[in-house]
Amino acid sequence: MRLMPSRSPEWRRAGMLLACLLSPAGATHAGDRLLATGGLMDIEGSGGGGLTPWALIAGLGTDTQLGASAYCTRVSPQDFTLESCGVAAGIANRVELSVSRQHFDLGSTVPGNTISMTTVGAKVRVFGDALIDQDRWWPQIAVGAQWKHNSDFDIVPALLGARHADGVDYYVAATKVWLAGPLDLSWIADLTLRETEANQLGLLGFGGDLGGYRLMAEGSLGVFLTDSLVLGGEYREKPNDLSAFREQDFKDAFLAWFPVKYVSITGAWTFLGNIADKPSQQGVYISLQLSY
Repeated sequence: MRLMPSRSPEWRRAGMLLACLLSPAGATHAGDRLLATGGLMDIEGSGGGGLTPWALIAGLGTDTQLGASAYCTRVSPQDFTLESCGVAAGIANRVELSVSRQHFDLGSTVPGNTISMTTVGAKVRVFGDALIDQDRWWPQIAVGAQWKHNSDFDIVPALLGARHADGVDYYVAATKVWLAGPLDLSWIADLTLRETEANQLGLLGFGGDLGGYRLMAEGSLGVFLTDSLVLGGEYREKPNDLSAFREQDFKDAFLAWFPVKYVSITGAWTFLGNIADKPSQQGVYISLQLSY
C-alpha cells in the first residue's frame, strides 16, 4: 500500500481560529498523517468504522498538529431512516473530541414522528501507534466515552419502558494495521469493548425492565484492495434491556473509497435485525466524510 503525505491546505478564517484555540502551543495546523489513518466516523460521531469506534484518532493531524473530520451518514432499512451528522477534532494525535446529532424517522411505526439524539464523545489514545508499530505485535489502544441525550424520550422510549433520556457509553478499543499483510495487501482490524445501557444506540432511551449496563463486543476487519479502496465488515453486539421488543446485533459489509486524501465516501449494506415492531431490518448505508 502506497501512502503519501500531501502539502498543507489553506484554512478558512474560522478553521484557523478553531485550530489556534484547540491545538497545543507551538503546533502546526495541517493534517499530515497518511491516507485513511484517521479511520471513518461511526454513526455516533467517533473516529472508526461505520458502526463502531476504533482506537484511531479522527482527522489527519500528527503529534504536533490539530486534525478534524466532518461527516453525514444516512441509513435506510425497509421501515425506518436514520440520519447522523457531526464533527470531531483530533488534538496531537492523542485526544479526540466529537459532537453529532442523530435523527431517527419512525416510519409507519409512529407516522410523522422523529426521534432526535445528541452525542458528545471523547477519546484518548493511551498506548501504541497503529501505523508506526509495524514490527510489534501490540495494537493501538484508546479509551473513550459517549454521552447521549434523547430529545424525544417521552414520544416512544418511555412508553416502551426505557428508564432514562440520557446515558453514557464507555469503551476501550484496540486497532491494528498491517501495511504488508496477507496477500501482500494492507489490513486493518479492531476490537472494541463497550459498557452500555443504550437501547438501539439510545434512540429508544437507556435501560429498561430487563436491566441496565451490559458489556458488549464490537469488531471490524478491512482490507485495502487498492491505495484508495477499502473492503470490510463490522459486527456490533447490542444489549437487550426492554421486554417490549428483542434488540438484535448490528452488522454490515462496507466499501470505503478515498478519491483524494481529505475525502471519503462509504457505502454499506447493513443488517440491523429487529427494530421496535419491525423484524429483519436491512438496507443501504451511505456516508460522506471530509478530513484534514
